[in-house]
Amino acid sequence: MELNISTRFIPCFLLVLMLLFTSYSATPADNFLECLSQASNGTNSNEVFTQNNTQYSSILESTIVNLRFSTNTTPKPIVIITPLSYSHVQSTVLCTKKAEIRIRIRSGGHDYAGLSYTSSYNVPFVVLDIKQLQSVTIDSSKKTAWVESGATIGELYYWVSQKSQNLGFPAGICPTLGLGGHLSGGGFGTLVRKYGLAADNVIDAKIVDVDGRILDRKSMGEDLFWAIRGGGGGSFGVVVAWKVNLVTIPEKVTVFTVSRTLEQGGSDLFDKWQNIGNKLSEDLFIRVIIQPVSVSNGKTVQVVFNSMFLGTVDKLIKTLNSSFPELGIQEKDCTEMSWIDSILYFANYPKGSYDVLRDRNPETRRYFNAKSDYVKEPISKERLNDVWKWCMEDDRCILIMDPHGGKMNEIEETTTPYAHRKGYLYNIQYFENWENVEDSEKHISWMRRIYENMTPYVSKNPRSTYVNYRDLDLGKNENAKNTSYLDAMKWGNRYFGDNFKRLAMVKAKVDPDNFFFFEQSIPPLKQ
Repeated sequence: MELNISTRFIPCFLLVLMLLFTSYSATPADNFLECLSQASNGTNSNEVFTQNNTQYSSILESTIVNLRFSTNTTPKPIVIITPLSYSHVQSTVLCTKKAEIRIRIRSGGHDYAGLSYTSSYNVPFVVLDIKQLQSVTIDSSKKTAWVESGATIGELYYWVSQKSQNLGFPAGICPTLGLGGHLSGGGFGTLVRKYGLAADNVIDAKIVDVDGRILDRKSMGEDLFWAIRGGGGGSFGVVVAWKVNLVTIPEKVTVFTVSRTLEQGGSDLFDKWQNIGNKLSEDLFIRVIIQPVSVSNGKTVQVVFNSMFLGTVDKLIKTLNSSFPELGIQEKDCTEMSWIDSILYFANYPKGSYDVLRDRNPETRRYFNAKSDYVKEPISKERLNDVWKWCMEDDRCILIMDPHGGKMNEIEETTTPYAHRKGYLYNIQYFENWENVEDSEKHISWMRRIYENMTPYVSKNPRSTYVNYRDLDLGKNENAKNTSYLDAMKWGNRYFGDNFKRLAMVKAKVDPDNFFFFEQSIPPLKQ
């Protein structure tokens, strides 16, 4: 017999109570904050910023570089956590897991697609901003350093130089890059041909896994240790610290920057560079920057050769005279300096302004977009004319080409997830920035157009790209419950080559339920 009780038989005060209890249900944010408070006994309230907190917006915006992901319509985290200890990281992981909400991990905020602080999914998420975990401990006698993921590469460079003038580290050019993301994706800079990627020089790490445990290399195992050194950040856990080998550098290095327009023979010089740039002495790094410039009779393309040599001017001139005499480098074009001053040089800071390396404020914020490619065969002279024409279609474009070869040829493609080793001549970063949001569609369309146009001239099967230049045009995961390894191959194979399958198998082992999930996180491949 069905019992139907009418509300008219319930006393008024009981009806009010029933309505109160049935109309209120705790939100995911409520559950998360309650769990976090219990885990820390209320002691970490100064590191928790809800959307009602007056500091919320300033904390969120503090390291965002790309204004494309800083708009009124950009999805925002329900809470930002800025942990001061590893225990805060542990409790954040465990409480987001318990509350069934997503987590985004941010170290420096340079993520090209904004995936460390926003989301394209209509689900609540928390940002774990680890910028306060920024200690750097140098052991110059052993030539090693422990550096936390919230530190920038500029901070690491600064403290290494304070300990020794003959030690350095082979990482990127932009000082405000967070080490957590940079090392997770590989990381290349001016020392790449001598010492490989930043990730190639990692010898230990500490990670908070999906169960909230802090694991080092021994306890995490070699599979996970392999995966975090180039497999992209955010898929396997929260790496809170890295132990790296420091590298030996000479007392003096030599830098130069020279440019030639097409009318000054820039195209022929580029053609020569793409044939020999990866074969030069491993002490010599010459990158090329392509940009459109205005001249008296219209537009042309400027080819910029930006270089560092591990040695004196005399040795550099001798090396270039035997390998690249067409460039015509003379002593007056060159400057000798310390390695730490070369960091300032490439970052366009004045010589001797070392304290700027400790400045965590990002460079001028703009709207920007980027894509990347790898080249395995020189582009023919005839086709280079097409490339120059495409570049002149957008005044804001820059093509940055970094040579491989040297040490990169000596490291097997399976040593770390970064598979673009022997046989790769150089990497291309297509980059453009602009000031006004109204111009976004025009610039993004140009980027997609030149990327499509370049298809015949770059690597194939797969068309390789660099994971630290995230590109959502390549595809993204559907959702955490329905993540397909086969679907993810369309971008995963481009980032990691044949290493993608191993990454997915490691993911299945350490995070089988896909808790650490985002648009291009590694999907679990269960055997």
